[in-house]
Amino acid sequence: MKVRRVLTAILLLTFTMNMMAQKSLNYPPTKKVKQTDKYFKTKVKDPYRWLEDDRSKETEAWVDSQIEFTNDYLSKLPYRDELRERLEKLWDYPKMGVPFQKGDYLFYYKNSGTQNQSVLYCQNIHTKAENVLIDPNKISESGIVSVGSISLSRDGKYMAYSLSEGGSDWNKIKLITIPDAKELDDEINWVKFSGISWRGDGFYYSSYGEPEGSALSQKNEYHKVYYHKLGEPQSKDILIYENREYPLRNYSASVSDDEDFLFIYESQSTSGNSVYFADLKKDEKKFTQIAEGFKFDYSIVEVINGKFLMKTNENAPSYKLVWVNPENPNRDKWEEFIPEQESVLQGVSLFGPYVYVQYLEKANSKAYLYDYNGKMAQEINLPGIGTIGGFSSDKEYDEAYYAFTSFSYPSTIFKLKLSDYSTEIYFEPQVDVKPDYYVTEQVFYPSKDGTKVSMFIVRKKDVELDGNNPTLLYGYGGFNISLTPSFSIIRMLFLEQGGVLAIPNLRGGGEYGKTWHRAGTKLQKQNVFDDFIAAAEYLIEKKYTNPSKIAIQGGSNGGLLVGATMLQRPDLFKVALPAVGVLDMLRYHKFTIGWAWADDYGTSDVKEEFEYIYKYSPVHNVKKGVEYPATLITTADHDDRVVPAHSFKFAAELQAKYKGKNPMLIRIDKQAGHGAGKPTSKQMDEAIDTWSFVFYHLGMTYSPINYIY
Repeated sequence: MKVRRVLTAILLLTFTMNMMAQKSLNYPPTKKVKQTDKYFKTKVKDPYRWLEDDRSKETEAWVDSQIEFTNDYLSKLPYRDELRERLEKLWDYPKMGVPFQKGDYLFYYKNSGTQNQSVLYCQNIHTKAENVLIDPNKISESGIVSVGSISLSRDGKYMAYSLSEGGSDWNKIKLITIPDAKELDDEINWVKFSGISWRGDGFYYSSYGEPEGSALSQKNEYHKVYYHKLGEPQSKDILIYENREYPLRNYSASVSDDEDFLFIYESQSTSGNSVYFADLKKDEKKFTQIAEGFKFDYSIVEVINGKFLMKTNENAPSYKLVWVNPENPNRDKWEEFIPEQESVLQGVSLFGPYVYVQYLEKANSKAYLYDYNGKMAQEINLPGIGTIGGFSSDKEYDEAYYAFTSFSYPSTIFKLKLSDYSTEIYFEPQVDVKPDYYVTEQVFYPSKDGTKVSMFIVRKKDVELDGNNPTLLYGYGGFNISLTPSFSIIRMLFLEQGGVLAIPNLRGGGEYGKTWHRAGTKLQKQNVFDDFIAAAEYLIEKKYTNPSKIAIQGGSNGGLLVGATMLQRPDLFKVALPAVGVLDMLRYHKFTIGWAWADDYGTSDVKEEFEYIYKYSPVHNVKKGVEYPATLITTADHDDRVVPAHSFKFAAELQAKYKGKNPMLIRIDKQAGHGAGKPTSKQMDEAIDTWSFVFYHLGMTYSPINYIY
């Protein structure tokens, strides 16, 4: 081990000297404009406001110059070829999604290995004959078109599906017949944040309509629910629900299995909602409110024996299940079915005569079957500590499917039989990884205010705790989202080379219920950053690593996390990787769907909230004369969730103010979005760029892997 480290130091010193001799970091110029905004009594300069215009030639030229500069730097880093060769070998294995049954057919996604997009199949359960339904790789050779939602008609004759291009949140809906995949003429455009819910010979969907300005940055307003009838043009779709008084609210529709009820969910942020229902036997446009928003969350599981089974966290931060009678849906008439538990209730679905209930217990999955009297009938046996994904069941069928994964356990599909509760492997991937070589620990460490925070730590068993291990600290901490054990081919490149992976369950997430989430929002957002910083300090104290060996990574809200903490504690990290981050906290709510995040962040429109977020907003807190970590910002030109202007401005600030030895780079992907639907080829390219950057700046070398089976 010591010999390897000496050789590593010599190799990297030689490479560093060559890099410095070849080219100094003279970043492409970024002009400044005289733009000042006044927030209450505070004047704030915004010299890079012009980079918000995603349609201007000037912004396009700046993007191209940054791409060229970054590519030139990254192309000279060592081990790129070795990393790519290993990643391609790791990635190239057959993969399968969780199947679901409809009538005589099973439907599922498969990927032969390195296909850009997975292919949707259906299989006859009797003859085992398999048909291709949708192959996005034939729609776009470059893989930039991806499938979003899919939904089958009640009779199983038709499938509606949505397509996205370039990673955008905008979708179009198309239709095919089952099982021959004949394409129909129906096409619905400008669909966004929408499900597809069938009723009769048509379906409900949600749309904003065609934008008048930039499709990728204009604020999204006036969401509506429509009904589309098969064979009709979109212009004849029926408007079912809208609310002109509140342009910044979203609406989604869902139909009960018996098609007797239509449910409308109304939200104005990423958390909290109202629920309405219409009795379709009477009037599809006459709605009754079940629960008003927007303090709590409500979702209808299904209609059973004429009553609504509803999941909610009202007066139950870890969620509970209740019965709602549509004849008298008042809150005081709700009947408790499964009371709140200490663990967090997640997924709920019907399986034969049972209700499947999935919990999150200390950020690990647990699953049970309950009868309709609320009595637990059976716990589902799982392979170990990990995460259940995509449980697929129906009250009509006696078999269910689900995926199980953990950090060193690739996603495996299991089949559960109702007859004897037995579980068998349905699909097991063959990956060039030896799970027994790795160990996963779950620790609890104190944050700045003494709050105990859980964290997963993954490493090879032979990694010594000598305080000198390269470490990737990954976090999110927001929007009630939980980080649970899952397998990542990309992270295996790091773990195989002796890296330590650490994933803390920060406040703001959903791992410990609504109270945990709220403790990391608005005027308590600093708790999230403190939790992340404390995680690094714990890893150093326990001799996993040291500040010169830590890389921090996070995407979207996690990009904000990385941006804020690298500025607050630059001494604690060597590498920072903020991806598609929310980085301009004063203006985030002015673009696309950004206004919906106000419940987590607050906004600069409110004096108290402005004063709080201004103190940590990454774009506004870059200082001169500070030694920041080597930084690789990543974003994409079609990201209409967190518009790339956030990353553009942050990169411009760092490049203008930082004069130290570390690079301040921005990697901008073209024809890609926030992350969903990104083709395999682009994922690989980004991974190689990221890991070569990390390996170099953490002083790592690459050694061939030879697992002994």
